[in-house]
Amino acid sequence: MTSQIEAKDKELLQTKLALRLAALLSEQTASLPHDITEQLRVSREHAMVRARMTRRHAESASASNVVALPGGMAVFGGPSAWWQRMANVLPLLVLVAGLLLIDQWTAREQVLAAADIDTVLLSDDLPPDAYADPGFAEFLKSPPP
Repeated sequence: MTSQIEAKDKELLQTKLALRLAALLSEQTASLPHDITEQLRVSREHAMVRARMTRRHAESASASNVVALPGGMAVFGGPSAWWQRMANVLPLLVLVAGLLLIDQWTAREQVLAAADIDTVLLSDDLPPDAYADPGFAEFLKSPPP
């Protein structure tokens, strides 16, 4: 209850200060040239439009953050639209990243397997041309002497 009173007092003080500042600025505009007063008038109108839009947006945002629960209860601060979008896109991003990692790992394993075969072939006593010889397969099939 006291916080509501303090908030109302703070709002009343802000309103009084705004009215005083507006009155002082209005008094000083009489001595300004016409083109500057017109620029100030247009700026003031734009500021008022932005303030109205901000209030409407804040009111709609506060209303959309109310989540109704069974039994007539309401909870404030429901999930924002940004988090909902992120929750929808995040699994897709994780899936794509996983597929890319699997592809990289598979390519690396194939390169390592080919390197191992090349190492065995080049370090063997037989020349590499012997493996391509058609009689070599028959030699491998025959029993050792």
